[in-house]
Amino acid sequence: MVNENIKRLYKAMGLQKWLSGTQVNESVSIGRIESGPNGPNISDDKYISWLEEHPSALTSFHSMMKVTEGKQIIVFLDYDGTLSPIVDDPDLAFMSDPVYEFVKLDEIYYAGSHGMDIMGPPLHVKSYDDKFQSNIIDEKMLKELKKGTCEVPGASVEDNGFCVSVHYRHVLNKDYDILDEIIQNVLSEYNCFHVTRGIKVIEIRPSIKWNKGDALVYLLDTFGFDGSKDVIPFYLGDDKTDEDAFKVLESRGQGYPIIVSSVPKETSASHSLRDPSEVLSFLLRLARLGEALH
Repeated sequence: MVNENIKRLYKAMGLQKWLSGTQVNESVSIGRIESGPNGPNISDDKYISWLEEHPSALTSFHSMMKVTEGKQIIVFLDYDGTLSPIVDDPDLAFMSDPVYEFVKLDEIYYAGSHGMDIMGPPLHVKSYDDKFQSNIIDEKMLKELKKGTCEVPGASVEDNGFCVSVHYRHVLNKDYDILDEIIQNVLSEYNCFHVTRGIKVIEIRPSIKWNKGDALVYLLDTFGFDGSKDVIPFYLGDDKTDEDAFKVLESRGQGYPIIVSSVPKETSASHSLRDPSEVLSFLLRLARLGEALH
């Protein structure tokens, strides 16, 4: 049933190609890395060296599962670049309401804006703390950002409710500094917001102590797993902003932070997967293991 739910989720997100037998390779090993647009050649010494420090979660799957024996697995997944490939149009990388309505996986929690916007099945809340509560994005600031960035060809502004994303996937390199200066000039009038940077995106967020690491801690506590030795968290992500969650698991000394990347990069993740197709392979293996145990 879990296996079918994963397949339904990918189909609902329009990622059917990752479900085809030619795309899902469940026997991936380091020795089979090939050259191509999605990754380096096995002769790339830097990548080989990087893999030694961050081994493939597919080739390490059995050893990882030995650690989880007798314990509960909980999986946290980034979306854009992890479940979905990075696409030219950011709007095509996000799960729409109709997708959620179609999937209707009640056991899944959906989090946006770095965990500031969380939706999922109702739970008994142990306590309420309003220190992380903040107003939504200032409408005046949003209008100024849209007006200013429209002067830069290829730039687009997305209102996420709790933060604003300025995408520059189509912006020429020579125009990046201009875009950055426009954003900084607008924010100079709004000191309650700050900038974070990801893959081809500049994000304007409320200046509160909240990131994906805080969201991970919050969810583990909400699920009743805070401090528990009976749960093994997995966190899969591809972006700089996922590093906060990686560091949380690293500091706990429990769980597996997994980076999704086809190139070597500085990371606190313990393991790696190359792209969304390998993420799917990994999830399907987890699903089949779960079905076998039940």
